[in-house]
Amino acid sequence: MPITSEDREILRLAVPAFGALVAEPLFLLADYAIVGHGLGTTAVGALGVAGTVLTTVVNLCVFLAYGTTAAVARLTGAGEHTRAMRNGVDGLWLAIGIGLAVIAVGWPLAPWVVDLFGAAPEQAAQAVVYLRISLLGVPGMLVVLAGTGVLRGLQDTLTPLVVAIGSFALNAALNAWFVLGLHWGIAGSAWGTVAAQTAGALVYLVVVAKGAHRRGVSLLPDPAGLKQAGTAGFALLVRTACLRVVLVVATVVATRMGQAELAAFAIATQVWSLLAFALDAIAIAGQAITGRALGAGDVAATRAATRRMVQWGVWSGVALGALVLLARPYIPGLFAADPQVTAELLAVLWPVALFQPICGVVFVLDGVLIGAGDQKYLAWAGVWTTLAYLPAALLATGWNVVALWCALGLWMIARLITLVRRALGTAWLVTGA
Repeated sequence: MPITSEDREILRLAVPAFGALVAEPLFLLADYAIVGHGLGTTAVGALGVAGTVLTTVVNLCVFLAYGTTAAVARLTGAGEHTRAMRNGVDGLWLAIGIGLAVIAVGWPLAPWVVDLFGAAPEQAAQAVVYLRISLLGVPGMLVVLAGTGVLRGLQDTLTPLVVAIGSFALNAALNAWFVLGLHWGIAGSAWGTVAAQTAGALVYLVVVAKGAHRRGVSLLPDPAGLKQAGTAGFALLVRTACLRVVLVVATVVATRMGQAELAAFAIATQVWSLLAFALDAIAIAGQAITGRALGAGDVAATRAATRRMVQWGVWSGVALGALVLLARPYIPGLFAADPQVTAELLAVLWPVALFQPICGVVFVLDGVLIGAGDQKYLAWAGVWTTLAYLPAALLATGWNVVALWCALGLWMIARLITLVRRALGTAWLVTGA
């Protein structure tokens, strides 16, 4: 596949985005590795439950990144740079407000939420500890999402990469110190992540504030802008809620299978998330390129970039699937998995690997349609594909983790059908600011 000018533009945005996106699941992977070595299988299972709740909360707010990227990129493509920066500042204020609300609501409800997963008492107790401490880092996490969206919309994926690397290094160091050095238990893992995420958020606040000052944009909140940002993100919220329902249901089903199955599923989910974020790097490029091209009124460039990014998605999925199969014998050792967890994990990594090419196309087209502002279609498609998945997940309850992962594969195939159907049409190709 010869390198074209389109490829160079995709790579300019996707390669730094890849590093930044991979750093996000590495936060939890580092937690799993350190907790697995220092605290054992029970703590890993507890981290799986609490991590699912926490990532659900944060991912429900991913519109702060995706919606901001699409809006800022479209305005940038249309030459309206001041409006683009105003949109970014409003996104940061919205992130802070939502983060504080999550703490207020989530802290008292943490035990009840954990109980919904049906974990064993010792796992549940540790999950509540981890979740409550981690909630304090949610405002920082959401500011990171919004700040990342602003910079991606401005076609800058390098700064998010630098911040992500710094945050990951700090997170790993603090977790190792708190858990293995100070012996704070699972609470130490949570405190390390909170500190790292908050530090990353402060960097984004400084960067965006400097950009707003250069454009003469006030840093004070704009009620109209906050309302517009929240309204625009509702469809993306529905789409993301459907994604999280799928993963939460899968975690509940795995919990019913037993502690070893839950631990294996939790580790496999983090591996899958790492791969998903890697593939999503091309989708991030798709958001930025699509928004900018449609903002400038260039439909032909949008079509050409979409075709090329789909090709990149397929081949990247093939490569990542092969990488998982090659690394498969060594992955359980990274988490100090006991023999039963190892057996379950080795089995489930097969479907994790084999579905990667499909994931590559799904993530790319999802990013392209987000960049085009086609959130309403994505919301409805999310509802229908989730409904297709739920019966398969329930059937897997009486089987094993491999069957559960095949149900997730069916969900990805349903998403592939809905996204390809939309991309082949013209309804999403709306131009202008």
